[in-house]
Amino acid sequence: MTDTITGRILDGVGDWSQPLLTFYDDATGERTELSAATLGNWAAKTANLIVDEVGLVPGDEVLVDLPEHWQTAAILLGAWWSGAHVRTGAAQPDTAGEPVAAFTSVARLDAVDADEVYVASLDPFALPVRDLPPGVADFGTAARVHGDQYRPRPAGEVVLDGRTITDVAAVAARTAAADGVGAGARVLSTRPWADTDEIVANLVSPLLAGASLIAVVNADDARIEARAESEKATLVLR
Repeated sequence: MTDTITGRILDGVGDWSQPLLTFYDDATGERTELSAATLGNWAAKTANLIVDEVGLVPGDEVLVDLPEHWQTAAILLGAWWSGAHVRTGAAQPDTAGEPVAAFTSVARLDAVDADEVYVASLDPFALPVRDLPPGVADFGTAARVHGDQYRPRPAGEVVLDGRTITDVAAVAARTAAADGVGAGARVLSTRPWADTDEIVANLVSPLLAGASLIAVVNADDARIEARAESEKATLVLR
């Protein structure tokens, strides 16, 4: 099968020039807006990196141990597109296999064990991390040299911490329906997406529903109403 979460999300894009993900971090002041084309390009570069450099076989496990950030979203989308079974940092150690690659941050680097390790800078512009240990690569630098188009290959059925694509899509659809999220919506959300359930409900769900997501972390509640107005949000989820 070539069906992937990423493929389903991108298949629902109507206008590639419009924002698909806008990321705010109120603790740092970051605002990064990615059109569907830009986020798709980052996902493609990540998928090509995983396939061409790591040599992933569909169903292989890839660890994504990162906090909420636009780079994390791009890595998740790229990993799913490549056919990987994504393991998050929240996965129980006794249920996880050996990942063929790991994507992490400088802060979490010592806890990661994989043959191929990539560090995401979590910089607004994906500026590189300097002075990394031997055998550890900067994600942005490694991904940029790869093509921004990806030809989907066969993918595994299990996609996220032991859950199948059918399971993930079903939960995402139920969540979107309960939240009133539909195609064309512009959703501002302060909900976290740090663990498996949160990734499905608060990141995958609005994107699979065809919405544009404005994700706010470390949210300053006093600014949410004005931000929703300036971003032309049609729905706010807290």
